[in-house]
Amino acid sequence: MSTSESATTDTAVTSTENTNRKQPFPRGFLETISTGWADRPDLTPPPREQAPYTAARRVAVSAAFPGRRLVLPAGTYKQRSNDTDYPFRAHSAFTHLTGWASDSVPESVLVFDPRADGSGHDVTLYLRERADRTTAEFYGDATIGEFWIGPRPALDGVASDLGIATAHIDAFAPGEGDLVLDEDDELTRFVSELRLIKDEYEIAQLRLAVEVTARGFDDIVADLPRIIATPRGERAVEGVFHHRARVDGNGEGYDTIAASGPHACYLHWTRNDGAVVPGDLILIDAGVEVDSLYTADITRTLPVNGTFSPIQRTIYETVREAADAAFAAARPGVKFRAVHEAAMRVIAARVAEWGLLPVTAEEALDADAGGQHRRYMVHGTSHHLGLDVHDCAQARREMYYDGVLEPGMVFTIEPGLYFQIDDLTVPEEYRGIGVRIEDDVLMTADGPVNLSAAIPRTADEVEAWIAGRAVTS
Repeated sequence: MSTSESATTDTAVTSTENTNRKQPFPRGFLETISTGWADRPDLTPPPREQAPYTAARRVAVSAAFPGRRLVLPAGTYKQRSNDTDYPFRAHSAFTHLTGWASDSVPESVLVFDPRADGSGHDVTLYLRERADRTTAEFYGDATIGEFWIGPRPALDGVASDLGIATAHIDAFAPGEGDLVLDEDDELTRFVSELRLIKDEYEIAQLRLAVEVTARGFDDIVADLPRIIATPRGERAVEGVFHHRARVDGNGEGYDTIAASGPHACYLHWTRNDGAVVPGDLILIDAGVEVDSLYTADITRTLPVNGTFSPIQRTIYETVREAADAAFAAARPGVKFRAVHEAAMRVIAARVAEWGLLPVTAEEALDADAGGQHRRYMVHGTSHHLGLDVHDCAQARREMYYDGVLEPGMVFTIEPGLYFQIDDLTVPEEYRGIGVRIEDDVLMTADGPVNLSAAIPRTADEVEAWIAGRAVTS
């Protein structure tokens, strides 16, 4: 940090609470800090685009919990180290029901108060309003003081912006019998399942997230020569994508996986400290979170030198075959798990053909006694996508994995094959090769739409992509 977090005291006398980083303010500062400021206008912006959608979501929540007081906190800062915090991000359910996203204020609380006549709820958003410049909070609190973090919004402005009644956070009081998000299972489950089907606004935001992510992948491909020349090239990949995510969005929706060579076989490799070596593949799993907090989740596996070797191409095209089979299986009315099962049939058939299984493909696919092929693809093929990269995670199994695909659902299709560097069950030429292809899919009444189809997918397309945007050695 470039500045010291100064005193929280409002006198020139040394406080017993001071540390070597908290010094008392001189009296001259205290006598003048509250004067000489221009008036700040009270802005009342029109409701933002998503306000009608969030209002409808709140009606659904109210109807599901008649007579109950509901409390949904936005959350607060999380400590990174000592007096340094991670960037604040509001709870996804809070954002879904308020429309307050990257600009939300920590420690805000959305409250549903049941009406006495039983006709629903009065909904209030409690937040810390901007501080008057005559108060010590304005200059003395490095966490919330506007002198440190910039202007905070006024209550009336937030009410107009979001279409929700507002009140100061000091007026909020928890009550006995409150249903609190993340503490009450029923409330947590309901607001998670409420996000299973996306409305028009959410779909548009997910399309935007995919578009920005595609630009991030283009940036990486264009910068491959510099990435290869960087000793920790995986970090360079991460940095290139981060630049796009911050310039065109809010940031990444999750830690970028930039896994080159044998690192691609580690499913959640985020250390990203390896070299990017010509002749290897690099698996890049990355997604931009836009300002609305909706995120993409896309994976592409690239030949670093621009050309797949014969064995790399065979493995890559097998993964693409599995992805295409999963996409073909996804239809309205089909069980969500059928998408995974379709991909697994391809994976089992191909690894059996290559002689990697001790049983037949049919035996490997047996639900009770099989699974031998899962050694090379241990993860699932699909998950819901939205405000969370693994969206709707608190939904019931019968609504999620065993649920039925419906128009408005957005989910990933992401099969893979991973042959770890020390896996003696595969021929040596397979070892250290990891491939995953992941796309973001919208279910419509007419069938699935691949939102990320514009990002090259086939081996030939990938090679042409690299040849057209980068010259590698």
